[in-house]
Amino acid sequence: MKFLNLNLNLNLNLNLNLILNLILNLILILKNLSMKTMTKTFILLKVCLLAILTLPAQTSKPVKEMAYADSPRLVEIFKDLHQNPELGFLEFRTSGIVAKELKTLGFEVITGIAKTGVVGVLKNGEGPIVMYRADMDCNSVKETTGLPYASVKTMKKEDGTEVPVMHACGHDAHVTWMLGIARIMMALRDQWKGTLVFLAQPAEEPMTGAKAMVNDKMYEKGVPIPDYLFGMHTWPIAVGSIINGTGERTSGSDQLDVTFYGIGGHGSTPELAIDPIVMASNAVLQYQTLISRSLPAQDVGVLTVGSIQAGSDNNVIPAYAVAKLNLRWFTEKTRNTLLEGIKRINEGLAVANGLPHELHPKILMKSNVFPQVNHTPLVRKINNALTPLLGPENIFSDTPPIMASEDFYHLVLGNNKTTCDFILVGTADPELYAQAVREGKRAPFFNHNGNYQVDLAGIPLGVQIGVTALLEIFRK
Repeated sequence: MKFLNLNLNLNLNLNLNLILNLILNLILILKNLSMKTMTKTFILLKVCLLAILTLPAQTSKPVKEMAYADSPRLVEIFKDLHQNPELGFLEFRTSGIVAKELKTLGFEVITGIAKTGVVGVLKNGEGPIVMYRADMDCNSVKETTGLPYASVKTMKKEDGTEVPVMHACGHDAHVTWMLGIARIMMALRDQWKGTLVFLAQPAEEPMTGAKAMVNDKMYEKGVPIPDYLFGMHTWPIAVGSIINGTGERTSGSDQLDVTFYGIGGHGSTPELAIDPIVMASNAVLQYQTLISRSLPAQDVGVLTVGSIQAGSDNNVIPAYAVAKLNLRWFTEKTRNTLLEGIKRINEGLAVANGLPHELHPKILMKSNVFPQVNHTPLVRKINNALTPLLGPENIFSDTPPIMASEDFYHLVLGNNKTTCDFILVGTADPELYAQAVREGKRAPFFNHNGNYQVDLAGIPLGVQIGVTALLEIFRK
């Protein structure tokens, strides 16, 4: 039998299954070959396997070089964004930077979606539509990191109150990553085919920005509906590690305000008033019994009262008090248990205080998001691509879902087309993280705290992770 002339097209999509099939086919062929031909075939097999096994490293090398070559520029962008944080739907400066950068690179840019949202579209031949999302807004938190580029800004919220602001959740890194990724994907456009969409989203923190962009009809304004939606979020684990698991990864959430009404009066004569502050305080304690006594022990739920606002003077009982609640859950049953329980507690307090029906507490539902679900095949595909870069020991795919929430999925909710992957990228200084673990802590700091920080080494590595993942998504 003549030696088979195998014309192997070793493209970037070869995987372990292909290697195994190749070996099995060659074993079948070898049975009928002479010793000389068999030797040549083994040599060919060795060359093929070597090419396949070293291909990820060959592919990642130019990406790494470009990411780290761009690192000084990106770090300066990050520091600038960190020093100039903006609250949800007020990200005018940040969105301007994004729009300018994407236009300079050659993307078709659409601005003003839900006030400050920006989308850049790059069509690069026939292929899938892949959307990469980065959120832009900050938190109303006072920074305590002591960094030389720490935020000292304040901003006015919708209610007119002036608050300190900082990027206490890493959205400044998210924007920076996106700009670095966009530059490299443009430079490597001969290595992928399809349509790439970069989306800079406002107002993730109040969990209303994604819905606002969809409701502003962005998909009718030139934004293509994606086949794949991908995003990354900073997380206080060591730089060089990621969490990317399958199935539910973040909880559903509701944000609501409860207004307790009373009868105001002088602080010296409380018997002539009905104190809404006392009602609100009682409610805070009773709400927690919904978690400890109304939910089955196997179910998961969180109810947090993040703020009580009432009155302004020491000797005046106000006419109302507002409690700001946040709920976390994974099932509609749990959600309904919490919401119905809150209503019962509110009504019970009103009745106990003898209030007429028109002064019973009122609930304002401000936002709602569903759990984020990662698509299993897409997660495995991306994790396989990232393994040569990070090492298998630094990719955590079996961690339980977290109680934090995201509106990421709401960009494509209900279209029955898009598959998603949302990963958590380690951005803590490895030494600080290791020290925290030695001390029995989960992390050196946590999101939404004034000491939250992103190690600068995580900027170029995050870009490299993002580019590697996107290139893998585009591969068939």
